[in-house]
Amino acid sequence: MSYLEYTVKHVPTGLRKVLHLNWPLVLLLTAVTGVGFLMLYSVAGGSFTPWAEPQMKRYALGLVLMLIVAMVPIWFWRSVSGAAYLATLLLLVLVEVMGSVGMGAQRWIDLGFMRLQPSELMKITLVMSLAAYYDWLPARKTSKPLWVLLPVLMILIPTALVLRQPDLGTSILLITGGAIVMFMAGVHWAYFAAVIGLATGTVVAVFQSRGTDWQLLKDYQYRRIDTFLDPSSDPLGAGYHITQSKIALGSGGWTGRGFMQGTQSRLNFLPEKHTDFIFTTLAEEFGFVGAASLLSLYVLIILFCIASALANRDRYSALLTLGIAGAFFLFFAVNMSMVMGLAPVVGVPLPLVSYGGSAMLVLMIAFGLVQSAHVHRPR
Repeated sequence: MSYLEYTVKHVPTGLRKVLHLNWPLVLLLTAVTGVGFLMLYSVAGGSFTPWAEPQMKRYALGLVLMLIVAMVPIWFWRSVSGAAYLATLLLLVLVEVMGSVGMGAQRWIDLGFMRLQPSELMKITLVMSLAAYYDWLPARKTSKPLWVLLPVLMILIPTALVLRQPDLGTSILLITGGAIVMFMAGVHWAYFAAVIGLATGTVVAVFQSRGTDWQLLKDYQYRRIDTFLDPSSDPLGAGYHITQSKIALGSGGWTGRGFMQGTQSRLNFLPEKHTDFIFTTLAEEFGFVGAASLLSLYVLIILFCIASALANRDRYSALLTLGIAGAFFLFFAVNMSMVMGLAPVVGVPLPLVSYGGSAMLVLMIAFGLVQSAHVHRPR
């Protein structure tokens, strides 16, 4: 036994847990949020208010929550996974009954000191419950139709509630995040091929039905599809957001216009510059180099999570870590694709960078679960 191992073994249990934290992951999360603080300061015209200062306070609270969650044994989180899922499902139902309305959508519950968005919480509790389900289920039953039906229902029920808010972006993330856990658990690839084939057939049918007696979508919905495929067809209407976003991305070039020198954001041409389109502001001010640097930080976070999962011999811990890593990947991949015109604008924030309380705190709790799985892994 080395001197370092001997020292770690003989320190108090609480301090030993702190030493066993995945500290590179903590530093990477802090670096990404630091980029967010910088950009929120910039889009506010060189002021910590109204966005950067509250975001800093939220990150400080989130960091404390992450450490608290990390210190709790992973077996406890396994045991409460089902209850956490059901509680979040109840909150989604409460949103239908008494939710706050903002920007035409009913997605929040007003707690007085903050507005809670239960759909953000569902992204994590869904992963927790699916990981617990497949940890309980014998491997030989993983791909049996009856045992595939229950997780599918666990995914579709909250997705239907979120679609009613309406929140298409989060609905897509719930479905794909749940599918990632099912795939990692060993569900046969044929199920996923069938779903992809069905989705492809549906898309073809939607386009083929246009202008016929059995048209599947409304005319205005087809116009939205047209605008996505060709934003220049309505540059001052439905295509305005993505057109301005592309202008900002292109004007950044390789190294950008400089900090706080982005014309699209400074002159308020760029919509939702502090939330959904904050990546565009970064690309305009710091160019391709800045955008690629942020993407590299995201990729490193994913790699550290995967490495932690592969080294963990506990099935629940490994599935939970991989599920959260997959969900995190979807968050930034969808946002970046959206602002670059590669996907429809569906209102998905950039994780740890965009302004938002629920998204920030939920993500920090999620990484607290990753840390708990890492700290309490079998040694």
